Amino acid sequence: MPHALRRRWRRVTASTAAAALACGALLVLGPAPAAAQVRLGSGSYTTELPPGASGPSDVTGAPVTPKVTADFDQPVATNDWWSSLIFQRYPDNPYGENLYAHPLSFKARAGGLEVGYPDTPAIVADGLKYEYSHSPDLVLGVQGLNAPAARVAGYGDWTVTADLSDSSRTLRATIGQGLPFVYADVSGGPVRVEFTAQPTVWRRSGSAVGVTVNGHHYALFAPSRTSWSESGRVFTAHVGGSGHASVALLPDPGVFDTYARYAHSFVTDSRLSYDYDPGSATLTSTYRVTTEAREGSARGTLLALYPHHWKETTTALTDLSYTSPRGPMRVVEGDRFTTELTTHGILPSLPTVDSADHQRMRTLIDAELNAADPWKGATDTYWTGKALGRLAQLVPIADSIGYTSGRDALLDLLKGRMEDWLTAEGPGDDAQFYYDERWDTLIGFPASFGANTELNDHDFHYGYFVTAAATIARYDRAWIGEDRWGPMVETVLRDANNPDRGDSRFPWLRSFSPYAGHGWASGHAGFASGNNQESSSEAMHFAASTALLGSLLGDEELRDLGVYLHTTQASAMSRYWQNSDGDAFPSGYSHDVVGMVWSDGGDHRIWWDGTPEELYGINYLPITAGSLYLGHDVDHAAAVHRSLVARLGRQPQTWHDIHWAHQALSDPDAALAAFEAQWRSYEPESGSSKAHTYQWLSTLAEFGTVTTAVTADTPHYAVFDDGDRRTYVAFNATNRPIAVTFSDGTTLTAAPGQLATVHGDGGSGPDPDPDPGGGSGTIGDGVLYLDGGALSTAAPSFEAGVEIPAAGGANHDGTPHNPVVFEIDGVSARYTGQSTRFAFPVDSGASVANAVQARVSYDLDGDGVFDRVETYHYFATNDLPGWETYTHGHGLKSSSGALGDLVDGTVRLELWSALGRQASLVRTGAPEGQQAAVLTVPFRE
Repeated sequence: MPHALRRRWRRVTASTAAAALACGALLVLGPAPAAAQVRLGSGSYTTELPPGASGPSDVTGAPVTPKVTADFDQPVATNDWWSSLIFQRYPDNPYGENLYAHPLSFKARAGGLEVGYPDTPAIVADGLKYEYSHSPDLVLGVQGLNAPAARVAGYGDWTVTADLSDSSRTLRATIGQGLPFVYADVSGGPVRVEFTAQPTVWRRSGSAVGVTVNGHHYALFAPSRTSWSESGRVFTAHVGGSGHASVALLPDPGVFDTYARYAHSFVTDSRLSYDYDPGSATLTSTYRVTTEAREGSARGTLLALYPHHWKETTTALTDLSYTSPRGPMRVVEGDRFTTELTTHGILPSLPTVDSADHQRMRTLIDAELNAADPWKGATDTYWTGKALGRLAQLVPIADSIGYTSGRDALLDLLKGRMEDWLTAEGPGDDAQFYYDERWDTLIGFPASFGANTELNDHDFHYGYFVTAAATIARYDRAWIGEDRWGPMVETVLRDANNPDRGDSRFPWLRSFSPYAGHGWASGHAGFASGNNQESSSEAMHFAASTALLGSLLGDEELRDLGVYLHTTQASAMSRYWQNSDGDAFPSGYSHDVVGMVWSDGGDHRIWWDGTPEELYGINYLPITAGSLYLGHDVDHAAAVHRSLVARLGRQPQTWHDIHWAHQALSDPDAALAAFEAQWRSYEPESGSSKAHTYQWLSTLAEFGTVTTAVTADTPHYAVFDDGDRRTYVAFNATNRPIAVTFSDGTTLTAAPGQLATVHGDGGSGPDPDPDPGGGSGTIGDGVLYLDGGALSTAAPSFEAGVEIPAAGGANHDGTPHNPVVFEIDGVSARYTGQSTRFAFPVDSGASVANAVQARVSYDLDGDGVFDRVETYHYFATNDLPGWETYTHGHGLKSSSGALGDLVDGTVRLELWSALGRQASLVRTGAPEGQQAAVLTVPFRE
């Protein structure tokens, strides 16, 4: 049954305490608090700004209030791509900074809204930053408009409506991420579009005009029976006393009619929904817009998808595309699209192996417990949080080696500091939370890094508090009860990322931008480059701690929020911070990682003058069992570590422990050896400890690296592979024993509140069927290898490859040409509900412009007709000898039909060259420890 803390709240302040009783049993009132306090269980927060403290402010220190219209009726949102519209950081700029929605960029001004398409990167700051800067192509406004400020009239999950009004004229423009349209409602005068250069008009179609300016193609749309007048660079349309217009960015003039269909289908809302299915280890996310036809009957629009969308989507893509700072954007048509990601598990801690020196661990734990100041002088939310996280990581280690008194002493430290922060005793309290009802936010004081004045980094700071709470709850469920500290812990959590749209105290997902796939650190986004995100790993830490706390509370809403944030952000982080797919960073940018992602690009620098070790490490720390995502692609993790060593010309010498922990995700033996050589002398990173680093390294040295080839039917698991055996780990957050089933058939039983571990056979992929067949009749758990012209459950035992004939210089994108075919027939198997997945090592040698393409077809009943056909986007190989991996992550080019159970059915794989004049090679058999081509189909016998 869901935990009681899921109930919806109304905003509660001291002046509305009576109304708060309507919220139900969640609000537990104790003795009458001081007038400025709101009591929640054993905890409380204040609604009075602490003496001498500052809340949201401009750069001069003057308090600011949200810039919203009189009819704005939503919780105040911050930390988004458009936040400079609502948060005026600079007294002399009431319009906000550049807004990067992708593919379009914007900037508000008195006369209207600048619109541009930044499609050309610049490499700046001595090659450290790449940026696609805003440069306006046009200004959309109302004739005579002279707005004194820009305000927010409303927002969706990734769209916003900006209001520019003066005493007699109004422009309300709805813009959004992935939206190639600007939808505008106007009053008080004609719509006015002024181009920044003389446009070339190439289409006049009634109330629509197609133009090219600065090399970019736009369409202007006005209501029917309205025409555009042209005077130099200015176009106007008389739409009556009030009316509408839209502007569309076109990839090519030839698609004018496609965009015209949606010119009057105005987007009025954007909303994400997600569904986590533990049984299939699948996260399904649906991105949907609501549209309103201002004339005609069209519904939907066109949406441009970032790479982390279109490479994982189950929705058909068009051939339309745009450039963006995140790589190519692909377009879908309609009102929604869906992505599917595999969830790879979130553990609260790693097991401790018997081979580790448990006495050393105990000694190192005692060093933390017996320190003169276990908190290392921390007073504010961030540094207190890091100290909470450091001590929390030691609790399960102490428990695992039977050091019960040490475990309990650590828990007492955590409880004491947490209870201090979660209680607002009065004006003199030096650690408390304050609720600002103007900004709908909870601020911890003492604050740091602009968490109070700029509303920065709340998920970074508060994630440590959630980790501490989850650690306590793991050993003392009563402490987190709704009559004690649970309500305050959840209030802190929900300020950073609130999953409940009905909770008006906080916006939905303040610290996470659902379309971007990651968070934005700045509350105000007051930069010419838009917003920024530095420590992606601290955002991931918040996600992991939220999933764990939700499971411990029995609260599926919080659990699923954490799983959604963790899984989605992992997909985006590797691509946009580490360029794992190779298409995010522009050509000419020499770095393989960035320290910060900006709205307009990426920067190989961080906010302080740090070392290269700190630049890499700020996107690793804090190292917890929720950090295993950094090793999901072992080869990539190894390459990133090598790049740091190459840049330094040596092994890391700052934040040793962070980099040993990261290195262990690809080479645990080397990482442990480095630790053993220096463990007595090195200085731990402030959020880490020697005991935790030793446990992490010794465990991975015995278990091996994490593998994503196997999933489990629980949110809290991991599987490791050392080449000879697999180790399966699962955590039971419930109060009853649970059985966990892994996708390769392994099972384990976990006791309440405990980690459970079993060992099994190893390998580079999922275990083959114990009684493998040949090319016909046997499908096992759906993992198939390429064997001659057959698909087989037997992994090849020798190195082999198959040649894919050249395309002959023609374009065969989407159409098989001389395909190499692999097939298995006579198969009866249950459909699992998952999707097709594959990983094919491909090499085209030193030849250029080659691309291999795959099609997977399913004849469910063996009647010779394929009921489901999936054609994937081709994989363009580089011109360097060596294996690259073509995966399903490149996305579907097209699909038809639906899947169901196989009854004497057939599975067929076709591989061909979509482009190129040279043959390519696909590796079907690999040396031990390397990857052979594998096709995983969504069926199990």
